[in-house]
Amino acid sequence: MTTTYAALLRGINVSGHRRVPMADLRELLSELGHGDVRTYLQSGNAVFTSESDDESALGAALERAIGQRFGFTVDCLVRGAPYLRAVAEACPFPAHTLEGKQLHLTCFSEPVGPERLASLDPAAYLPEEFRLGDRALYLYAPDGLGRSKLAGALARPGLFKGVIATTRNWNTVLKLVELTRD
Repeated sequence: MTTTYAALLRGINVSGHRRVPMADLRELLSELGHGDVRTYLQSGNAVFTSESDDESALGAALERAIGQRFGFTVDCLVRGAPYLRAVAEACPFPAHTLEGKQLHLTCFSEPVGPERLASLDPAAYLPEEFRLGDRALYLYAPDGLGRSKLAGALARPGLFKGVIATTRNWNTVLKLVELTRD
């Protein structure tokens, strides 16, 4: 039995650094034995099928393969179709009324509790808001991520120390849900 997954690569193809061409990523995933390989955008989103049911092992294998092929490390989070669908459905903000640039999802490598965010005063960032979810953080930034003071605060070194985190806008989240639909 195969499962459909999305691989979320962190920090590639940004300002010409850590370049991973999507054609090469598709080839690499195929070489790892995955099927129905597709990519979305140039920012490190891939969809594939696998007989494995171990997201962590799939991510680690892809990280090793990228390191061997490209000579640098890239953090990779792999999430199955049911997880992506559940995270999208659990969005605590009215996603259907917002522009994709106003809502973002940060996926974490492990659960993150509210104690990590205790140093932030949510009222200081209004109307921007965040909510924690299942290995995820939802960020509402009405003026977009580039102008978000809350996004800057959430990106502070040490806040999520030891946890891999990668962020996608809501349009990308919905597209990955669509692409992983069985």
